[in-house]
Amino acid sequence: MNNQIGSCPLLSSERLLLRKINLNDANEIFYLRSNSEVNKYIIRPLYKEIEEAESFILNRSEDIEANNLFVWAITLKGSPKLIGSICLWNIDWTKKYAETGYDLHPDFQKQGIMNESMKLVLDFGFNLLQLNTIEAFTHKDNLGSIQLLKRNNFTHEINRIDEGFPHNIIFSLDRSK
Repeated sequence: MNNQIGSCPLLSSERLLLRKINLNDANEIFYLRSNSEVNKYIIRPLYKEIEEAESFILNRSEDIEANNLFVWAITLKGSPKLIGSICLWNIDWTKKYAETGYDLHPDFQKQGIMNESMKLVLDFGFNLLQLNTIEAFTHKDNLGSIQLLKRNNFTHEINRIDEGFPHNIIFSLDRSK
């Protein structure tokens, strides 16, 4: 892939618009990163101040412009409000590799929204970025995430370990095989 993308392009489906995160999303990012239910299976400190969300957005925006990652706000068409996020990160352009991560407001879970978002991001990663492999690291007890990954043809890498995170399991989707 030429690494001259330089931004998060809009991705859309029948119901959703995925767009680049921006400072207008600070309250929703703060909620997602401070809510104990959303973070039940994610080992990271919960945000305590809105400034943490603003800093996260600004830092990710710099990373996006440098082609180091892509982070999309998941929105319903017709509403600019972020209801979740999905990303490609830890990109290795030489190996044509990236990881995906995602979160979704509890009010919007179990509606197929993340599955729809994942399909858009996988299409972008494999077809536009020309990635060969996309991986996801998820908590072994996060059944919703595991189902999402299996539904999108990810394979559980049974013999791999997420160093330092023994509770995680690794899934991969490899288009080079």
